[in-house]
Amino acid sequence: MPRRSILLLAGACLLIAIGVGIFTAMALSRPSGGRAGEVVSMGEAQIGGPFELVNHDGQAVDESILNGKWSLVFFGFTYCPDYCPTTLNGLAATQTLLGDEAKDLQILFVSIDPERDTPAAMKTYLSLDGYPKGVIGLTGTPTQVKTAADAYRVVYQKVGTGEDYTMNHSTLVYLMGPDGKFRVPLQHDLGPERTAQIIRQTMARG
Repeated sequence: MPRRSILLLAGACLLIAIGVGIFTAMALSRPSGGRAGEVVSMGEAQIGGPFELVNHDGQAVDESILNGKWSLVFFGFTYCPDYCPTTLNGLAATQTLLGDEAKDLQILFVSIDPERDTPAAMKTYLSLDGYPKGVIGLTGTPTQVKTAADAYRVVYQKVGTGEDYTMNHSTLVYLMGPDGKFRVPLQHDLGPERTAQIIRQTMARG
């Protein structure tokens, strides 16, 4: 089979896998009888779990970083040309809309490109104007990153070779409760107003 056909087939398979992952996460978060368009939680979806990573200051962290705070967990990479910067910009706007409520909410950006995303690179990237204040960058070894991604049902794949390779990946943002457990998935393109509304509603339910 020609190399181009193999690459196209691999890309199609990845898109299907990502779609299945998104569908599964949304289905897990919406019990039967929910109103159309409403994002609600069963509270027991199998998303999240143990991980060991390093933050953008080079300090080791694990899943206990979620304890005691509401958390938005998002997987991406610093060389991402579209979804990641767009999502981070949107979360910054959401943070502003939440006002004082944002004090109880932390944002975790987990790299799926540990080959390039060192702690120092993450720190520089996340300090760019327009990104959320206080966002925590997490990276690690390829094995550590895969363990974290698997826990959150995140699909990702390296595309291309050389310095200009890119990464395909899932684009959901996960809202986790102060108990470290999954609450609801947030689509990256919901918009700041709708995202803030869902976060407020979910926080009110506890």
